[in-house]
Amino acid sequence: MELGGKSPVVVFADADIEAALDSVVFGVFSLNCERCTEGSRVLVERPLYEEFTRCLAERADRVRVVMPSDPATEVGALVHTEHYERVLNYVEIGKKEARLVAGGVRPDHLTEGNYLQPTVFADVSRDARIFQEEIFGPVVAVAPFDDEAEAIELANATPFGLAAYIWTSDLKRGHRIAHAVESGMVWINSHNVRDLRTPFGGVKASGVGREGGAHSIDFYTESKIVHVALGDVHTPRFGAV
Repeated sequence: MELGGKSPVVVFADADIEAALDSVVFGVFSLNCERCTEGSRVLVERPLYEEFTRCLAERADRVRVVMPSDPATEVGALVHTEHYERVLNYVEIGKKEARLVAGGVRPDHLTEGNYLQPTVFADVSRDARIFQEEIFGPVVAVAPFDDEAEAIELANATPFGLAAYIWTSDLKRGHRIAHAVESGMVWINSHNVRDLRTPFGGVKASGVGREGGAHSIDFYTESKIVHVALGDVHTPRFGAV
């Protein structure tokens, strides 16, 4: 049973920056961020932090939020007014917890509907609600880290553990981080490039079990055990005379 997530994207200073930006922007804003595996917490190594945050905010501002009937649409309306109001409430919470660097408002050209310009918060602390809680809308939290140990600590600092994304040109480091992050699925230098036969699922509050390929057979099968005695069975006779 998959129960959502708050997946980290860990970006080291030696990463392919354009590829990482493409992945973050698409990963968090496609499907209006109503995606269980979205990388909604972006952790960036400090030497790259300001530049990456600025570029991410610029990209978010340029994302095309239009009617879904328009072929140019990149982000459409959120699924329901009640959910839209919930996401807007998180935006207001975020304004009190962190630095708003992009979005946070309805696009000017859309006067009605559940639309929100892709939103980026920077300098988000690990205790902030927008860092800890699944928003399920076009809102991303960005925070810096100084070394591998802090990157792992921040990546694991939520109750969730569905997916994680790691960007680095050092594959040895990528594997170290991947093994240390508490997550059911990890991508290194890619985003959701997945063979559907591989196990899908998370750890901690992100669910139990796995599905995908042969794993789905067990997941959707209910086992029943019938025990039959083929000989005499000794049972302790409690209470017998």
